[in-house]
Amino acid sequence: MKILCVIPSYHPSFKHGGPIISVHNLNKALVKKGIEVTVYTTNTNLKGKVPVNKEVDIDGVKVIYFTFFRFFEFLGPTGWQFSIFLTKVLKRTIPDFDLVYISAIWNYPTAATAYYCRKYKKPYIIAPRGVFYPYTFNKKVWKKWPYYKLITKRDLERAAAIHYTTQDEFEKGHSFLELKNKNVFIVPNGVDLSEFENLPPKENLLNRYPELNGKKVILFLSRLDWKKGLDVLAKAYGIIATKRKDAHLLIVGDGLEGFKNKVKKWFQDEGVLDRITFTGMLTGKEKLEAFSASDIFTLPSHSESFGMAIVEAMACGLPVVISDTVGIFQEVEQSKAGLIVPGNDAIKLSEAIIKLLDNEKLIKQMGENGRALSRKEFEFSEIADKMIKVFKIVLSDGKK
Repeated sequence: MKILCVIPSYHPSFKHGGPIISVHNLNKALVKKGIEVTVYTTNTNLKGKVPVNKEVDIDGVKVIYFTFFRFFEFLGPTGWQFSIFLTKVLKRTIPDFDLVYISAIWNYPTAATAYYCRKYKKPYIIAPRGVFYPYTFNKKVWKKWPYYKLITKRDLERAAAIHYTTQDEFEKGHSFLELKNKNVFIVPNGVDLSEFENLPPKENLLNRYPELNGKKVILFLSRLDWKKGLDVLAKAYGIIATKRKDAHLLIVGDGLEGFKNKVKKWFQDEGVLDRITFTGMLTGKEKLEAFSASDIFTLPSHSESFGMAIVEAMACGLPVVISDTVGIFQEVEQSKAGLIVPGNDAIKLSEAIIKLLDNEKLIKQMGENGRALSRKEFEFSEIADKMIKVFKIVLSDGKK
């Protein structure tokens, strides 16, 4: 089976968050199972770091990073990502693939790929990756709505299937847009659990950030973005800091410079900026060190279709405190792997974190539950098996 995966940003462009990791994890697992995977992407945030407009091998996956031009900045920090080179290659190669998997919306690679798939009658699957949650969609909706009506709705309605990563994303996103396409499947993102089996000593991070020594470390690891709920976390941490003098917040992630300054201002207004460590984005061993040195993980997002960092934290044995506007909150709640709080509620968030800080036994039990959940539901090899089954169904339906 020959699969083409089209995604606007790809490994190792980690700045763009969870989908970069989850899609590459899926592709690696598919290749190990004998599926031939080719990725068409752009060199977003990778200029000078990867070869462009030619095929390279990344963990057994064939990848081409195309150069692009920025248009329509309102669609996101990277714009529309228009690429002449991608267009030429799509026109020439789409017929060579059995199936096309498209990840993300609001970009030229998605629109162009869907168009050429229809032109050459190739089945394609689209994964919206959370952009149709009402909270997310309604940000700058006056700009998104015309684009959706002109381009995206047609791409979705004519897709062979739509891939959602959680039941929550399907229920809130699909129904919100009243999509007529009934060919929907729900398969979660997968994590390479082997990466989290042997964590480095926490001292590695503590030596670099000595202010963490002797503290109860609350970890936030994600992009610094408006939807991640850092405004709520700032207010919650203001409360936590008055009740737990040993608490220290570790913020791992990067974002636009203007927004980073806004985040720091929120914590400064709460009088707790001196009890926070900002590391910037960490990857590889350094990211594992952050997990190892932490006691609790939190992600109080306003809108989140899945939450890769949550699964990674659970794989490391950390209890999680997340909002009920995060896609996998139901799974976490049912498995007792963490505490769920209402979205945009700083008081409830602070109470949940303090509840864990006050109960070492609960921290340990929820951490163990989370580790078990990650192995049961999110192991990337098993996720690949589920996706292969979907691919076969789509291809079989296309032959009828």
